[in-house]
Amino acid sequence: MTRVSRDFGDTMQKEAVPVVSADVIFSSNRFPNYKIGANNQIMETYDPKVLSMKEAVARETSLLLEQQKRLSVRDLASKFEKGLAAAAKLSEEARLREAASLEKHVLLKKLRELLESLKGRVAGRNKEEVEDAIAMVEALAVQLSQREGELIQEKAEVKKLASFLKQASEDAKKLVDEERAFARSEIENARAAVQRVEEALQEHERMNRAIGKQDLEQLMKEVQEARRIKMLHQPSRVMDMELELRALRAQLAEKSRHYLRLQKELARAKQGEENDPHLYELEGTETLGSYLQIQPCSVNAPELSKCSIQWYRVSPESGKKELISGATKPVYAPEPFDVGRKLEVDIISEGQHITLSTTGLIDPAAGLGNYVEALVRKHDTEFNVVVSQMNDSHHSTESIHVLHVGKMRMKLCKGKSTIAKEFYSSSMQLCGVRGGGNAAAQALFWQAKRGQSFVLAFESERERNAAIMLARRFAFDCNIMLAGPDDRAALGT
Repeated sequence: MTRVSRDFGDTMQKEAVPVVSADVIFSSNRFPNYKIGANNQIMETYDPKVLSMKEAVARETSLLLEQQKRLSVRDLASKFEKGLAAAAKLSEEARLREAASLEKHVLLKKLRELLESLKGRVAGRNKEEVEDAIAMVEALAVQLSQREGELIQEKAEVKKLASFLKQASEDAKKLVDEERAFARSEIENARAAVQRVEEALQEHERMNRAIGKQDLEQLMKEVQEARRIKMLHQPSRVMDMELELRALRAQLAEKSRHYLRLQKELARAKQGEENDPHLYELEGTETLGSYLQIQPCSVNAPELSKCSIQWYRVSPESGKKELISGATKPVYAPEPFDVGRKLEVDIISEGQHITLSTTGLIDPAAGLGNYVEALVRKHDTEFNVVVSQMNDSHHSTESIHVLHVGKMRMKLCKGKSTIAKEFYSSSMQLCGVRGGGNAAAQALFWQAKRGQSFVLAFESERERNAAIMLARRFAFDCNIMLAGPDDRAALGT
């Protein structure tokens, strides 16, 4: 056995082992650590704290997929950008590791060449050790080739992930831009809507101020008028005046009846009819608020129930007779249309045609005009009424109803329930009841609409006539001529 001396070993190290070429670049300043595992497999030891490139990529991908559902669009775009940067970093590390792998191949090749040259110079046990070293280098080369294949696969996966992250980042940026543009549009629309609402509120406030100012002025005028009336008329004085007025009205009615009787006798005397049989005559005060009744004044007069009766209005200027539709009863209560006109009635029985007429024009009721003018200033006036007929059928109940006469419509209520409510229209009719006995002067006919009509009884003749005049006044303001059935008289009260 040849013994290698120390001098020979030093000579081998100096002469046989050439210097590594200067163009080889090492990725680190230390040689990798290897160990022999099972079945004489050479394994490279890794630092357990450092993750491999594949594990790092998988970890980042899983984190991104987990956080994608709970991140906002902007955070998602930021994450994709960070992932893209990480993918670029991983790609750079893969390139460096590929360069390091190339350096390892060059190093192993030179090492094998050195061991081959050393194998030819040694013998015996040293030669076997050199052969074992050559085998170990070849095993390292095979393992390095395997690692290169894995590296190539990881590199492809990193490229694919980088491409995916880049596309996702671009999509996220595009989505962020779209959301930003949509948000700006919504903000502009909201600003415009807020501005419109502010303008509407300002306009509403201005209108409320103007209306409130007008209402306040009207209220102040009414308060001043009430104070003036209170100062001029104390309660006791007003009561005394009312009693005096009632007495004067009774005296005036009595004198008016006496005057009418004298006028009729005078008219008969002028016509020379003292000896002629006079069958019928009109009784009643010829004024608004009363009623006229046909009375037989001879035993030879036919019964009125067997006669045909028709009332007419006669214009004092032209003398033209106007038929009063529905006025076919022996009793007729004048209404506001009849004021300033004469009334005639034709009685036809068994071939006899008798015509009766009032001695003068129908006079207005005292104080009714001022009362109506006071009611016109109100927005809505209420009258207590009783419904005697509904839709041409007798209404049995006699409970109190309320008739509202407003500026735009009329309404009939019972408690909180509304029976009829209609705006003024061409289909609405309103007039005094044309017949019905002594109560005709307190009742009116109201057709709210076609197919719905009422006969309403008021507490007094004054309220009945005031309701008719007030409703016609408001209807005229709405360009509606409110009259009775088939009335063609010029509207004017």
